[in-house]
Amino acid sequence: MKSRILALLGGTLLSASAMAGGYQVNLASQRQIGMGHTGTGIQTGTSSIFFNPGAMSFLRENGVTIGASAISSHIAYRAPEPTNTTAEADNDFGTPFQVYGVYGINEKLKVGLGVYTPFGSGVRWGDNWRGKYGLSEIDLQAIYFQPTVSYQITDKIGVGVGFVVATGGVNLQRVLPVQKQGSPEGRIELDGGANTAFGFNAGVFFQPTEQLSIGVNYRSKVDLKVEDGDVTFENIPDAARGNFPEGTTFTAELPMPSTLSLGIGFKPSEQLTLAVDVSRVQWSAYESLRFDFSQPVGGSTVSESGRNYDDAMIYRIGGEYMVNDALALRAGAYYDQSPVSDGYLTPETPDADSRGLSVGLGYSFSDMISVDASFLYINKKERTDTADKSNGVPGTFKATAYIPGLGVNFKF
Repeated sequence: MKSRILALLGGTLLSASAMAGGYQVNLASQRQIGMGHTGTGIQTGTSSIFFNPGAMSFLRENGVTIGASAISSHIAYRAPEPTNTTAEADNDFGTPFQVYGVYGINEKLKVGLGVYTPFGSGVRWGDNWRGKYGLSEIDLQAIYFQPTVSYQITDKIGVGVGFVVATGGVNLQRVLPVQKQGSPEGRIELDGGANTAFGFNAGVFFQPTEQLSIGVNYRSKVDLKVEDGDVTFENIPDAARGNFPEGTTFTAELPMPSTLSLGIGFKPSEQLTLAVDVSRVQWSAYESLRFDFSQPVGGSTVSESGRNYDDAMIYRIGGEYMVNDALALRAGAYYDQSPVSDGYLTPETPDADSRGLSVGLGYSFSDMISVDASFLYINKKERTDTADKSNGVPGTFKATAYIPGLGVNFKF
């Protein structure tokens, strides 16, 4: 995945602003977003490629799903007393997408391919806010490709595994505290693509009765590494050129943490499906952010700052009600713990515990074509931090996001 990585000189990193805990984005299916993004313990159709590959073996029809969301995120900042100055990030719309395809080799064996964007965001603070020397702008794009195979061992148990190939890119900019006379302050830009990274996604699905189903899913850690990323400078005065040499490159590495999920599905009637998911994200793999430069920048070839993330839990609940054979109504909610400890809050990840509420609907035009629409509202708790341990920006951050989405399903 060509990124998840990069960051600012002095040490901070990219973010999935106002999405999920840390720098994670959970928008893998319009149907499941409508149900609070549950899906580990139920049959989710083609999106089982992401939620639980073991459930893919229970599909009785071939299918393709194409979907996307439009993220409108809002992040506000207030400086500590006595200044109390404020700023608001001017963020572009993000458009994470997913494409899934499943084909049955026989009744028990299914193969599929998923292409989805689990990480991707943009934060634009501008060049005039208090934290401009920490961050002014970041853009991240990441794509996962996941070929998957699933086998139904018995009429009650299915297993599956997907091989993940990740790629993407990132761009980060900040202001430098140097200035030519009569010119804007200096700027630094880090731009690069990560080496192709690999991981896996495995799951087991168990349906002991028609009313009850249970699933376990494990998505492995993916280590992303940028090598020979470009470092460029603007508006550097001649007297400071030696500290900001042209032609500098950098290397950095960042772990995408593993996630273990347990899900339970319950159908009290033919019309109603209920789902509960609990996930543990192994954020403790992210201990520090380190940049190695090919030439001394600011007098040093190394920039390292602690992150010391904590493992975090996500709790989800959702439901779907079939009004008739064509129309489905959905709703859900979740609580996502932040892995960011006190003292480590940064402008790229102004993270706090998140509350999410979602609604959705599905409509079948025929046996072959259906659509899913969803809307997710995310509200992160207001959080004040001294940022003394991470060299971040002290102050108070508040983030929200509004995320509509639409998906189309084809069966054949």
